[in-house]
Amino acid sequence: MTPQSWAGWYRDRHGSEALTITADGAHLRTRIRGVDFAGAGFDSLGPVAVPGIPSQSSFALDGGTLRDFVLEWDMPVPVASADGAVQHATLSCLLSLKPPEPEVGLALHLGGAVYASGRAELDFGSVLDDIRRQLPSGARLQPSVLELT
Repeated sequence: MTPQSWAGWYRDRHGSEALTITADGAHLRTRIRGVDFAGAGFDSLGPVAVPGIPSQSSFALDGGTLRDFVLEWDMPVPVASADGAVQHATLSCLLSLKPPEPEVGLALHLGGAVYASGRAELDFGSVLDDIRRQLPSGARLQPSVLELT
């Protein structure tokens, strides 16, 4: 997979800041308040092992994994119609790992319509499947999105 990057926002008890999320097909990476984080998924981001790993006062960590935050980002998504034409859409994503229940919310903006996930859960793939079921007959998300689930 060609590395992809998306702009987004990170929020926790210390405030919010803009960030960039980079995905290479195997790992996600981002930098928050000058600290690099990486993980196999959005819910497994941990500080990269370098001197000066953040303290509990800087970030909420659970077993070395970032917790108690909200992450929002938009990603471009190609959507193929039944006739094979490809339209450009935007998938707006929200991941909340705040107590009491973590959740993922997705909304696909396509051709003036919005297809939103109707349930709150943590499984990105399941929430994305909810959006797939709402798409017009024959429309399908291109494989690049499938690599993130």
